[in-house]
Amino acid sequence: MLETSKEQWTARFVEVIARASTQLPPDVVEALRQGRQREDEGSLAARALDTVLRNIELAAGNWQPICQDTGTPLVWIHHPVGMSTRLLTGAFEEAVRQATARQLLRPNAVDPLLDKNTGNGAAPGIPTVHCEEWDEAGVEVRMMLKGGGCENVGAQYTLPNPALKADRNLEGVKRCILDAIYKAQGKGCSPGIIGACFGGDRGSGFLESKRQLLRRLDDRNPIPELDAMEREIFDKANQLGIGPMGFGGSTTVLGVKIGYLGRLPASYFVSVSYMCWANRRAGAFFAPDGSVTWLE
Repeated sequence: MLETSKEQWTARFVEVIARASTQLPPDVVEALRQGRQREDEGSLAARALDTVLRNIELAAGNWQPICQDTGTPLVWIHHPVGMSTRLLTGAFEEAVRQATARQLLRPNAVDPLLDKNTGNGAAPGIPTVHCEEWDEAGVEVRMMLKGGGCENVGAQYTLPNPALKADRNLEGVKRCILDAIYKAQGKGCSPGIIGACFGGDRGSGFLESKRQLLRRLDDRNPIPELDAMEREIFDKANQLGIGPMGFGGSTTVLGVKIGYLGRLPASYFVSVSYMCWANRRAGAFFAPDGSVTWLE
């Protein structure tokens, strides 16, 4: 039987947060290593990636946060029918407070009304918890830590966009995504990972663009048109010459992930979420027998 107490779920969620904050997923580390191999020896790009890879190694070995900006925790929880979403939401919020007290997260939440840091990592809307019912007997948790610097260079476009000569079609979508990457330059701690969504409204489009960032970098989009778009934008973005931290080079993005939503006739949004190289995501499946499977 699955646990039913808030305290038990809080303890489990703290473990997930700890992994997200300190252990970068293997596919992200491999993408950074491949990027390093593409850069010229002695270049600023190569040095930047050497520093990044060394930082990842130190953080993982010591179970310490990869970055001083531990970001906004965003989590999607799939749960069986009848399980309390209030319990799960409350448990994750408490897990953020406990993880902050244990220095797995930085006191990173500011109440803008009072203009004061709350001191415990939580504030209205932080963390962001999405609970979704499913038919499985266990609970799946997938989360990310979204840094503020990379959040600043996210973008949303409306089509048509005369400045980009972007119409309401897939070519127009591509132009918007590439424009967002170009405008970011080295800001947002490149090489970045791009999550994008076309369609939806302003809110749902951004949410889906962030959800795309939960995908592995080495996966393939099951929709052929989007798979081709992801690979094309990845190739073109890495020819922009922006490179790691904006120092120039061949590694501007590590991956491009694109989804779509239905839209109204009057609106055509393209939402772009930029994730820094520290793509801190973690996942776990909690089975009814109490076992845990860690998800990459």
